[in-house]
Order: sequence, then structure tokens, then C-alpha cells
Amino acid sequence: MNRSPVIGITTDYKEKENTYSKYPWFALRRHYSDCLYKFGCTPIVLPITETIENIDFLDGLLISGGDFDIDPKYYGENIQSDKIQTIKDRTKFEFKILEKYFPLNRPILGICGGCQLLNVFFGGSLIQDIESFIEHEQPNPRDETSHEIVLNDTSNLKIFKNSQKIFVNSAHHQGIKKIGQNLIVDAYAPDNLIEAFHHNQHPLCMGVQWHPEFLITDFDKSIIKLFTDHAKNNV
Repeated sequence: MNRSPVIGITTDYKEKENTYSKYPWFALRRHYSDCLYKFGCTPIVLPITETIENIDFLDGLLISGGDFDIDPKYYGENIQSDKIQTIKDRTKFEFKILEKYFPLNRPILGICGGCQLLNVFFGGSLIQDIESFIEHEQPNPRDETSHEIVLNDTSNLKIFKNSQKIFVNSAHHQGIKKIGQNLIVDAYAPDNLIEAFHHNQHPLCMGVQWHPEFLITDFDKSIIKLFTDHAKNNV
């Protein structure tokens, strides 16, 4: 009997005292693990570590979102907004794990902040604080959609080609400014902010700015299914 695919999920990191503990702790909203389990995978939480010895056992990698921003120094800028909150250890860890995991040609999915991390990893840059008529940091609950996305006709990802109007849940105050090397834009918001992309030299490495792990729409489910189906090919 075949085992279920193992998916590693990166975590948020808190150093200061807050509601959970006065000592440093890792955090991950359970929607990330639940959605993978529903599609037949075994989710593994990846704590932030100084070194990464072995990741070959992972059949897929999910770079999660969270309460953080990527230090602008990674894309050659200084901090230009008082809303920027970096978690340096997290960004450093995620860069390290991508350096080792990307060459394995196994599926990678970046969600929200993870999408932005992928873009910066491949040489792109970010809008440090979005000023738009679109509520990208939606005021309504995360388990509701907030705005439409426009699909790029040139996308070679089948799930995007076969879709029409798509509404998504959005929770980010930053956005993609310059797209990274070898990244193909798959979807935009009505204000032309990039909402999704994939890497054109990899079997499946993609990023989305919204939160498909909530599985609100059939389109969200198709994204998670695409990711987990690729992971199953490694088992």
C-alpha cells in the first residue's frame, strides 16, 4: 500500500510575549494542514531552524502566509513604510529551504506572504504598502471572498484556463511590484496587482496572493488538488 504524500509547511515565528506564551513559539493556522489532509496528504509542520540537513523526505513544500513582511533589503530597498514588520529568522530559513528544495523539482506552493517570498526569491520586488481602491487586506472574515481576480489568457496552467470569473479572499497589505525571473503571471486583481504566478522552468512552483487553504470556492479546491496531485507523483 502506498503511503500518503508528505507536505512540509513553513511556520510563523513569535519572539515577544503575547497571547500564547512569554517565550518564543511557532504558529500555523490549521486551515493549512486541514486542506492537505482532505486531499490525502500528510502535513508536516516545519519549525524555523538555523541549518537544514535533509528535506528529501518531503513530497511537496507549502510556504505559508503569516503576520510578517519580507525585509526590503532582499530586493534592494530600504524600509519605506511604518507598517513593515519583519521576521528575519523566518525569511532566512525560507530562503535556505527553497535553495535546497527547488532543484528537486517537487511541487511548491506559496500562499499570500509565501507567494511574495517566492517572488523575491526569484529576484522580484514588492510594493511595501498597497494604496488601491481594492481591499487587498479585506475587512470581512477570511472565510469569505472579497474581490474578483482577472485570469491571464496566456497562462499555461489548466486550472486558470478553464476558469471564468473568480472571487478570492484577500489578506495582504503588500503586493508584487516587479515579477521574478522565469515567473509567468497567471492572474491580476482589477487594479492590475499581480495575484498569481508560476515558474516556467519547474514542474509546479506557483504562488497565489489569496488563501485557497480555506477551500471557499471550487477554484480554491482545484489549486490545492493540483498541488497535492503533483505531490502524489513523488510517492
